[in-house]
Amino acid sequence: MKKINLGKSDLAVGAIAYGCWRFASTPLAQAQSNIETALDHGMTLIDTADIYGFGEPSGFGGAEALLGQILKQSPSLRHQMVLATKGGIIPPAPYDSSYDYLIGACEASLERLGVDCIDLYQIHRPDLTAPMAETARALNDLTRQGKIRFVGVSNFSAAQMRALQAHLETPIVSAQPEFSAWAQAPIIDGVLDWCSETEAVCLAWSPLAGGALATGEIPDAITSNEDRERFSNLIAVIDRLAAAHDATRTQIALAFCRSHGASVIPIIGTQRDARIKEAAGAAHISLSRRDWYDIIEARRGAAMP
Repeated sequence: MKKINLGKSDLAVGAIAYGCWRFASTPLAQAQSNIETALDHGMTLIDTADIYGFGEPSGFGGAEALLGQILKQSPSLRHQMVLATKGGIIPPAPYDSSYDYLIGACEASLERLGVDCIDLYQIHRPDLTAPMAETARALNDLTRQGKIRFVGVSNFSAAQMRALQAHLETPIVSAQPEFSAWAQAPIIDGVLDWCSETEAVCLAWSPLAGGALATGEIPDAITSNEDRERFSNLIAVIDRLAAAHDATRTQIALAFCRSHGASVIPIIGTQRDARIKEAAGAAHISLSRRDWYDIIEARRGAAMP
C-alpha cells in the first residue's frame, strides 16, 4: 500500500488506517486477527482512544486494554504499526484538556497499551474551559519525557488548531474530523485547508458515514425528503463509479476521501477481516476530477458554480 508521511514527522503510514472504535467488545482472537489483517494489507496506522469501550461491558479504556493484550502476546506487531490514541473525553465532564488530566490520561493509556511511548497522541475533542496554553504545556512535557512522539487533534476547528499550535513546541501532524462523501464539512469549514497549509495529515473518521455508504441504506438520522433524495442520488453516483472502476461502494467512498488535494487517510473500523481486505483495495483506486466532483455535486444537490 502507498505510504504517506504523517505531517511533518518522520513516520510514514499506509494510505488507509485501521480504527478501534468498535474494537472493545470483540473477542481477543478476532481482535488480533483484525489487527494482523490490517497490518498485512498495509494499514500501518492503528488508531484507538481511551474512551472506546465506555458504555460497553469492557468499560472506559476497554479498546486500549484489548490492544494491549494483543501486543503483549504478539510483541512483534508493535514494530509493524504506528500507534495512535486519544485522550480528553471523560464523562460526565464531558471534556477535560487540563494539564493534570492529560498527563494522567496519557500515562493511563500507556499502561493499558503496555507500551513505553505512543507514536501519535491526539486531543479527542476541544475542551473550551481549558486554556490552549495549558493543554499545550501538557503535550510539550509528554513529548519531552518521551511518552509521546507526535501530537494530533480530533474534532478541532481550524481556528482551534492554530490557537493550540501557537503554544506547542512541535507541529501538529494530524487532524481528525468526520469526513465522507456524505459528511463534507471539512471541505468548506477550513479544516482541510489548514491541513494543506501546515502539511498535516487529515485522518478521516467515519469515511463510510457509519456504514451507510457501503450498504446504501438511508440512515435514520436523515429525515427530510430533500436529504433522503440527495443520499439516494449520492449512492447512485457511487454505484456508477464502482461499476466503472470495477470496485465496490466501500472502495469508491474511501477513494473519494483520498482524492482531496490535502493528504487524507480514511480510518476504517470494521471487525470483519474480509471487509478490511476490501477496504485496502481503495488505496489503488484513482478517481478522476470529474468522478470526484460528481460525488460533491450529488451531495450538494447542485452543480459546482
